[in-house]
Amino acid sequence: MASYNEISVSALARLIGTPDCPALLDVRIDEDFADDPRLVPGAFRHPFKEVLEIAKDLTGRSVVVYCQKGLKISQGAAALLRTAEVRAEVLEGGQFAWRAAKLSMVSADKLPPQDASGRTLWVTRHRPKIDRIACPWLIRRFMDPKAQILFVAGSQVTNVADRFGATPFDIEDVFWNHRGESCTFDTMIEEFGIAHEALTRLAVIVRGADTNRHDLAPEAAGLLAASLGLSRMFRDDLKQLEAGMLLYDAFYRWARDAANEGHDWPAVSKRV
Repeated sequence: MASYNEISVSALARLIGTPDCPALLDVRIDEDFADDPRLVPGAFRHPFKEVLEIAKDLTGRSVVVYCQKGLKISQGAAALLRTAEVRAEVLEGGQFAWRAAKLSMVSADKLPPQDASGRTLWVTRHRPKIDRIACPWLIRRFMDPKAQILFVAGSQVTNVADRFGATPFDIEDVFWNHRGESCTFDTMIEEFGIAHEALTRLAVIVRGADTNRHDLAPEAAGLLAASLGLSRMFRDDLKQLEAGMLLYDAFYRWARDAANEGHDWPAVSKRV
């Protein structure tokens, strides 16, 4: 059982991928990171001796700190953050415990470089519908909560990527794109190494809606309808993305917690 100022692996796992997930801070030393260069989904690295440098950005937020084993380094770093009025907890057992639980981890070498503010920058075509909303949701919920998404004219995506150091996605002839019958959402799940039951279930729905194969999942038609509705409601792509984040939060929670639940009305009475 986690002690005071600790959070258990199971409790944190329930928060990953949701809007309530705390900021996740990986303070492993370089040697420990080199031994296993994978991150808890959504985590970012920072030297443990320099955590007060980022305390201002974390003020008022819940933070979970982890090192390799959840002992002296993460305990000390979390304590330092608490002196700066940051609500910091330690992941019980550290990265070793997360790995032992066989939970999803992000391959750090697949993450794009960060900008001066510590954010990844992505660019795609404007007027998004399905994949171009689903992918930013996946990026922000499982890779980089601070990721910036640029929507530009389709003809200028690669030019913007080159000039601004952004990572292009969901356009032809780039790494993060459709592969065979899979869509870009599938590609990201596979390449980042974060597949698990709920994301796999959601990916089928996204693929069905994005490639017009509603036979893959009955929910695909509903996702398409909601996505097209959002695209008509918002002229501003970023406002549409913010609304879409809630849509995918709901689909993810359904896929994780309610996929086997039904509903009927009027309720059928049972005779004893």
